[in-house]
Amino acid sequence: MNGVGAAPRDMLVIVHRPETNPGAVGQWLRANGYRLDIRCPRYGGVLPETMENHAGAVIFGGPMSVNDPDDYIKTEIDWIAVPLRESKPFLGICLGAQMLAKYLGASVGFHPAGQIEVGYYALQVSDEARALLCWPERVYQWHCEGFDLPHGARRLASGVTFENQVIRYGANAYGVQFHPEMTLAMIHRWTTMAAHRFGQPGARPRAEHIQGHDAYGVRLRKWLAEFMTIWLASGAASPSLTGEAPPEAKLSLLS
Repeated sequence: MNGVGAAPRDMLVIVHRPETNPGAVGQWLRANGYRLDIRCPRYGGVLPETMENHAGAVIFGGPMSVNDPDDYIKTEIDWIAVPLRESKPFLGICLGAQMLAKYLGASVGFHPAGQIEVGYYALQVSDEARALLCWPERVYQWHCEGFDLPHGARRLASGVTFENQVIRYGANAYGVQFHPEMTLAMIHRWTTMAAHRFGQPGARPRAEHIQGHDAYGVRLRKWLAEFMTIWLASGAASPSLTGEAPPEAKLSLLS
């Protein structure tokens, strides 16, 4: 329980499979004093009617589509109204970003030429985004759908194949198409369990995933720490933040 007048220290984490690992995002949150309240609506997890007991919310990715007819998909998309209405920090990652775009009225769908992004890809950053913080040159992707720019949202970063990579809506809500939560262990696991993706147009070969993490992983983790600090400060409800995450070398290989 939080004390009277104390800032909430629970972070709502919405996942789509029980085995989903929050990775570097979860590690940063725990290192900075947050407790993870992990819920999976797909398997009966109930989302709160108010965010008064949470510092913010993160919706992670998954292999499903925002266009699927499942009830839990619609429930999650509609629920995004809660953090937006209460001006609480909201972060959508990959599928979560597409849910934010869908909620805001934008279209989500496949690339017209059937291209996908699986691996590390270049990121083009707007002047507005550069004024916020330093960005990595390449980021880790794993998706076959993208989203249009919603009305009222600002594009902070773009890509060649899928134009909208990072969007901001208002002061507190961000959608990030790439995966900033990735650790080396997660990359090994994803590239093993979903190796069939490498035969699809645009996918990078497995070896490039490992090489890319060696080249860009440290920079991406530094960006994540800076971004999370800025994002949560926008809600004015943060514990004392260090702006740092534990070095990956010290993390469990199960992360």
